[in-house]
Amino acid sequence: MATSRRSFLRGAGVSALSLPAARRALSAEIAQLGFANGERTLVRYPGKRALIEQTIRPPQLETPCSVFNEGVLTPNDAFFVRYHLANIPLAIDPEAFHLELRGHVETSLSFSLVELKRNFEPAEIVAVNQCSGNSRGFFEPRVAGGQFGHGAMGNARWRGVALKTLLEKAGPKPGARSVAFNGLDGPVAPGTPDFVKSLDVAHAGDGEVMVAYGMNGEDLPWLNGFPLRLVVPGCYGTYWVKHLNEIEVLDKDFDGFWMSSAYRIPDNDCACVTPGAPKGATRPIKRLNVRSFITSPAENAKVAAHVAFEVKGIAFDGGHGVEAVLLSADDGASWIATRLGEDLGRYSFREWRSELSLRPGVHHLKCRAVNRVGQSQPLAPLWNHAGYMRNVVETVQIEAV
Repeated sequence: MATSRRSFLRGAGVSALSLPAARRALSAEIAQLGFANGERTLVRYPGKRALIEQTIRPPQLETPCSVFNEGVLTPNDAFFVRYHLANIPLAIDPEAFHLELRGHVETSLSFSLVELKRNFEPAEIVAVNQCSGNSRGFFEPRVAGGQFGHGAMGNARWRGVALKTLLEKAGPKPGARSVAFNGLDGPVAPGTPDFVKSLDVAHAGDGEVMVAYGMNGEDLPWLNGFPLRLVVPGCYGTYWVKHLNEIEVLDKDFDGFWMSSAYRIPDNDCACVTPGAPKGATRPIKRLNVRSFITSPAENAKVAAHVAFEVKGIAFDGGHGVEAVLLSADDGASWIATRLGEDLGRYSFREWRSELSLRPGVHHLKCRAVNRVGQSQPLAPLWNHAGYMRNVVETVQIEAV
């Protein structure tokens, strides 16, 4: 049976004529993101639990940080939502849907969902999808863009078809240089550039980039790209095109707006500049840097003094893998090693745990991840004009009583 907008909404337990109308604000529930003007309303959209609302049109929904304490995989109904263009698809017939692969190839191809699931060996990978602007609200001085807290990220087990397999079937011609990806979301105004991203042909065919139809053992949620999305392990979410329906192999470097002008960082080792300095040379944002978070105890929690309690959290990077996570209970004056949890792969969240016993008073807990090539997190925040790639050592204040 075709999945329509109305059946999609009805199946989610609501009845509405449009997605914004299906949104339900929980006026009594407010999230405080920890920076000035950081109060946000919690809302429920079809297929989602209560999430933090950043914008309505298009929907941008942030995951409450408490979710990351539930487990290493982020539940589908709690996974963050990030769109760039307001004309998002509200009606898709999965039986009629096709993925088109064309361009600088020997054979242009078209794949139905049934063909992708039946005719190709399924691939799986656990990988973090993190928005480039995750934690932007904490930048000082503040910068333009979505003022996210720490919840514009999630970790899932993705299932689909390796893009390499599809490209090999089409046969890129000699001289192929890049691969462009487009989805069913589109601009409202005629002059707004369509959201098209690209990878160089070697990256696109590395065997890890995936055309995904599954997420944590289920079909992709509608708001996370149903029926297909691109999964680019180790790279920021800007490359993870949702509602993917067009792949084009090019014999040149793709120069569309969302590559040549948007999502660019300072072209230096730290991807940073001094506040107030000119932007200077830039390059496209690409790989995740190393990060870690304390998920428990929460900010401003109270614990019993002189009684051992557990501290735990998550860490990740862009694909080298997490080697260690260090914990400080004295605002960074000293550090202890933590115990790492199960390794679900080099692109996944890695859980970590430790125990502390504290004297009475206020304490500032910090965690710092180190990856397998020795990269770690800076103790002082780095700054750039777009508010991208924050990975400073974060602090959680608690009180022992």
